[in-house]
Amino acid sequence: MKLDQIIIKRFDELMKKAQEVEATRRRGEVDDFVNSEKFEEWAMSAMNLLQRVFGEESVHYTNFNHHLSKFDSYATEFEKCRGIFRAAKEDYEGGYLFNLKSLVSAEVLDDVLEQATYLLEADHKDPACVVARVALETTLKKLCDSQGISHGKLDRMNADLCKASLYNVGMQMQITAWADRGNNAAHGKWDEYTADDVKDMIAGVNRFIAEYL
Repeated sequence: MKLDQIIIKRFDELMKKAQEVEATRRRGEVDDFVNSEKFEEWAMSAMNLLQRVFGEESVHYTNFNHHLSKFDSYATEFEKCRGIFRAAKEDYEGGYLFNLKSLVSAEVLDDVLEQATYLLEADHKDPACVVARVALETTLKKLCDSQGISHGKLDRMNADLCKASLYNVGMQMQITAWADRGNNAAHGKWDEYTADDVKDMIAGVNRFIAEYL
C-alpha cells in the first residue's frame, strides 16, 4: 500500500474513533461531556497523525493542540478538535497539502503563485494566503543574495533591503502588510482578511517579483 493510501486509511480510522468518543456523550449539569479516557486516546493518535502529515507549525496541528489543552471533559472542546481534524482530512484528500520547505526552495516562483491562485479559485483562501507569503519570503531571500545581505526573518530582510535602497519605505510597508496577512493565515486568524485581500496580495507579490527580481 502506498504512503498516501496509508495516510488516508488512518484518517478514516480516526474519524471512526471520533464517533466512539461521541457515543460516550452524556448530559451534565452545565453542558454535555464525553469520556476523558476515550477522548484522550483518540486525541493523542490524531495529534500524532497531524504532526507527521502537516508538521508542528501547521494551522491544523497548532489549533488542535490549543483546544486539546483546554479539554476538561466537556464536549465543546471535543467538537472543536474533531472539526479541525475533519478539515485536515479534507485538505489532505483534496490535495491541498504543501511542504513549505520545498516551496521556499522553489526555483520558479510563478508556479508557486499559480498554485496560490488555484487554491483561491477553489475557495481555499487560507492556504492560498500562506503560499503567497512563501513566494514573498522566497523572493526576499533571492534579493538578499543578490545584495550580499544575510538571510533572516522576513521583517529583518525587508528592512535591510530597504536600507540598501533596493526599494523605498512605501514598498517596505506594503511588504510588511502582505507578510502580516500571511502570518494571520498561518496562525488561524482567518477572519482578519478576506478572499479579495488574498487576491490583491497574490497580484501584488506577482508585480513585486516582476519588478525587482
